[in-house]
Amino acid sequence: MHIVRRALLGSLWGLIGWKPSLAIDTSPEAITREEASSVTPRHVLCFLGRDRDLSRLSQAAAKAIGDFATGFSVDEDYSQAEPDDRMNRSFDVCWDRVEPDAWNETDEKGVADHQSVLYVLGPSMTQADTVKVSMTALRLVERLIEAGAVAVKGESAGIAHGLDRWRVLIGRGAEAQNAGDPLAQQRIGRLAFAKRPLSARGYLESVGFHLVGLPEVYVPETSGSESQVVAIMDAVADEIGKQGLEPTLKARSASLSFDSSYDVDEFKFNPYGIVKLAG
Repeated sequence: MHIVRRALLGSLWGLIGWKPSLAIDTSPEAITREEASSVTPRHVLCFLGRDRDLSRLSQAAAKAIGDFATGFSVDEDYSQAEPDDRMNRSFDVCWDRVEPDAWNETDEKGVADHQSVLYVLGPSMTQADTVKVSMTALRLVERLIEAGAVAVKGESAGIAHGLDRWRVLIGRGAEAQNAGDPLAQQRIGRLAFAKRPLSARGYLESVGFHLVGLPEVYVPETSGSESQVVAIMDAVADEIGKQGLEPTLKARSASLSFDSSYDVDEFKFNPYGIVKLAG
């Protein structure tokens, strides 16, 4: 299946029966660690334009790809110089609901009034390259916002921020890169391109941590309020980044699982597994 079509179908599937903090609970066949290791994550970015002319955004993307975004490419098949009537509902599903004021009425109006859609595909990433490529994806978002994108969504985890929030994340990413701080880069990449919390099977879950080389973190829903659970997810992710997976599993009395809600050919599948905290 074409890469963008699969991403779109994944987003649209999420629209069916969606409600805040709800993940689709599927039952794929059991995945082994070896099977999971063959999967390589990649970014799919969606940009909405204000004009029925893709040239401004596509040229900006092409320039960015030539300047620094090696391995990224504009998808010519599914980008379109006309509105997509699915975008209102898709962005409504994907807006970040963790960060206060992550989007506003101007962002919603930008989605409602968009006149074109551009998709940019990232390269397949090794675990060692995920943070670097995600920082590049953030710089690409910056370029296209400067070129006039009115809304931006990361399809690989189904996450959207308003333009002001994207700018904050872009600024923090640049600071982390200038400081040569890989852990800060990983954290910013996670905040930019992952979504949390989703609810399924007694846990509150993250999705998209694989885009910065981390396993997902599943926290029992009995562990506290959603804000408390999000804080736990973020703390565990930071601990894995700083001290490694095995020490974190031991310190947290957690287990590593590959019992994913997503099939291996879905962008949301995490080949690095799922850290499940004990209830």
